[in-house]
Amino acid sequence: MMQASSPERDGLTLCLTGDVMTGRGVDQILPHPGDPTLHETFMRDARGYVRLAERENGPIPAPVDFGYVWGDALSAFKRADVRIINLETSVTRDGRPWPDKGIHYRMHPRNVEVLTAASVDCCTLANNHVLDWGHEGLIETLEALEHSGVKSAGAGRNAAEATATTVLPVTGKGRVLVVALGSRSSGIPSAWRATPTDAGVNLLDDLSPDAAGRIASQLLGITQPDDVTVVSIHWGGNWGYEITDEQIAFAHRLADEGVDIVHGHSSHHVKAVELRRNGVILYGCGDFLTDYEGIAGHEEFRGVLTAAFFVSVQTKPRRSVRVELAPFLLRKMRMNGASEVDVRWLKDRLSRECARFGAEVLITEEGSRLIVRQAGGVSH
Repeated sequence: MMQASSPERDGLTLCLTGDVMTGRGVDQILPHPGDPTLHETFMRDARGYVRLAERENGPIPAPVDFGYVWGDALSAFKRADVRIINLETSVTRDGRPWPDKGIHYRMHPRNVEVLTAASVDCCTLANNHVLDWGHEGLIETLEALEHSGVKSAGAGRNAAEATATTVLPVTGKGRVLVVALGSRSSGIPSAWRATPTDAGVNLLDDLSPDAAGRIASQLLGITQPDDVTVVSIHWGGNWGYEITDEQIAFAHRLADEGVDIVHGHSSHHVKAVELRRNGVILYGCGDFLTDYEGIAGHEEFRGVLTAAFFVSVQTKPRRSVRVELAPFLLRKMRMNGASEVDVRWLKDRLSRECARFGAEVLITEEGSRLIVRQAGGVSH
């Protein structure tokens, strides 16, 4: 058992989460719910997802304040210098639902304060829901984030914006540089690719090591000594612990070139973590905030048991110092601190998945967080 760390004095601590879906049911309990009309075969009214959650765990006191949905995660987030989430929601009142797509997420722009309530610094947008309401919806999403002071990466009004490196300054400590990418393997339509003249996402052609090398070159070519670099990538399917050889080779090339953190997401549950030289690879951060509570299916993956990842990187000398997970349980559309039983379940499952990469998982002394380290190694 080990004591938890605080943000690094000679480096930076980042909090990274997987998919944050503040649309649909979550949007409906916030102060400014949008049009609840859905275009799904399963549900035609977004308020139906609220009723499912209430049927599972009891009444939700809607409308809630903007901090409500983050719950116990708010205090955890304060431990980080920078907070990065994958926002899988279009922030718009405009646009048309993308044709032949089964699910469309959107949040009313006046609810964008739900992001600032959690001090989110950057939303990655290269995912398979940000254009659910078309190019107009994406433009309004970008405008809403800009007006709120939250930076974004991985989507833009054109290819130059979508592929650009996002810079997050941290006073007195350095900068965090973020490049966000999407893979077709996560279900992103090819028509969503940003072009020199059209809005869209930074969509990869392939997951080849050569592609990874080009991305690393772009990112590392503008770094300064105290910078921490992140490549955030939406890839793979929703369920299952498989990590393909192609994904592994891609992530290894990024880490071996010098990228500090590979931030993978798309899976609805946490997947393996790999510690490679001075880099950290999060193959799948899992869903973080959703309206899936009460939806049956895939119970063996415990999709409502989520986690925020805290990665500390020391820059003098450069090395990844610590990888921690703070587990939470989604209940009443709110992040609640996970129980001892839940923490143990996640530890056992993650231990099995990390073992193939030579890592082990420990529970911290106070029992509420997990540490990932090299098997048999020492956590600094």
